[in-house]
Amino acid sequence: IQIPRLSGGIISNLFWLTDEQMARLRPFFPKSHDKPRADDRRALSGIIFINRNGLRWCDAPKEYGPPKTLYDRWKRWSEMGVLQDFEGLAAEATDPTTIMIDATYLKAHRTASSLRGKKGGRGRLIGRTKGGMNTKLHNITDTNGRPIRLFISAGQTSDYTGAAALLATCRKPHGFWETAAVTPIGSPKPCKNGDQALHPGPDSAKEAIKYDKRHYKRRNRVEIMFGRLKDWRRVTTRYDRCPKVFLSAIALAATVMFWL
Repeated sequence: IQIPRLSGGIISNLFWLTDEQMARLRPFFPKSHDKPRADDRRALSGIIFINRNGLRWCDAPKEYGPPKTLYDRWKRWSEMGVLQDFEGLAAEATDPTTIMIDATYLKAHRTASSLRGKKGGRGRLIGRTKGGMNTKLHNITDTNGRPIRLFISAGQTSDYTGAAALLATCRKPHGFWETAAVTPIGSPKPCKNGDQALHPGPDSAKEAIKYDKRHYKRRNRVEIMFGRLKDWRRVTTRYDRCPKVFLSAIALAATVMFWL
């Protein structure tokens, strides 16, 4: 929730998590073993504000505390996977009757587009495409168009590869897989697992593909979800070199907008 506040006679549109939202998030926070850490509400609200508005960490408003505290918390929790664990909240209200799978490109900024990763690692997960340097976001949404699984890969990775990785982590719903990637476009052959294609295929296909027209008309829900995620500037443009940190930014945006 965004609460306008008066600061020296000027309205300040700072973001503050409510008590109800903090109560839902607190079970996922790691325990503090050594000394009490900085106020969780202030730190997490500042992290959300930075990611949503695409600011540098040194430009964080003073109301959120020292910028170094915000960055250290963000980096540490991202590497621990704390901010990616929105699936616990999603499991409380997910409607998996029909799931939708899709992918989108996220532009990599110059500061993040170094292709050289750490030795022995998976690299930056940034690839060169016709549109430049990009990272691809693969996603599964529930019936209402809310994200329940996220996965990133290099920009040139096929949608089918991402769909296969996501499907391996999900239990098959009672309805259909609402995705163009279940059956390769232009192929009228049924899927190996018996799922029904929900994409009509290209006009040049030799044989017409049977698909569910009612479900196909609802494919815009996953596109609306992508559009809302890209309202966050640190999601639509990748500034972070580390893939874990960037995935945390996407998961944090999904949590705030769809599950709190």
